[in-house]
Amino acid sequence: MNKEGKIIIISAPSGTGKSTIINSIINNEDLKLSFSVSATNRPPREGEVDGVNYYYLTTEEFQKRIAENAFVEFEEVYPGRYYGTLKSEVERILNGGYNLILDIDVKGGLNVKKQYPDAVSIFIQPPSIECLRERLINRKTDSMEVINERVSKAEYELSFAKYYDHNVVNDVLETAIEEVKEIIKKAI
Repeated sequence: MNKEGKIIIISAPSGTGKSTIINSIINNEDLKLSFSVSATNRPPREGEVDGVNYYYLTTEEFQKRIAENAFVEFEEVYPGRYYGTLKSEVERILNGGYNLILDIDVKGGLNVKKQYPDAVSIFIQPPSIECLRERLINRKTDSMEVINERVSKAEYELSFAKYYDHNVVNDVLETAIEEVKEIIKKAI
């Protein structure tokens, strides 16, 4: 199969600036990046459009597609609530000449890499766990209990960094953005 585009996997613990980095490069015309539309079995919220916000599937349809191996990755985020990336969506973007950017958790990222070995995987790291804790506290969006859970999960996720092609430490945001941009430019 001839793929014009490249898959770019970006994973990071919560609070490392992954979304900020992605949002700052997504519209860079040189990189020709596109997000995939995820599938879910949750009902659409007011104003959401099927095929734009998500592909809305019934639980039965989602489970059928799991059985058919139609997903690059999927997760049961809460009991009975599924989210995933359809292979058909990946192919649509790549065959359209775009580079697919996947903002995905570490396990999902490694699963995608197994299926698409030529994908470029980038792991964004905080300068330290202490720095990550400070960032989460300074956000003022979570309780200390939630922050402690996120930090604990981050310590676990950091153990997967060695399996990624590239590791970028987000100490200075502008520098991390440039590093990610350069990695993608070289890959495409």
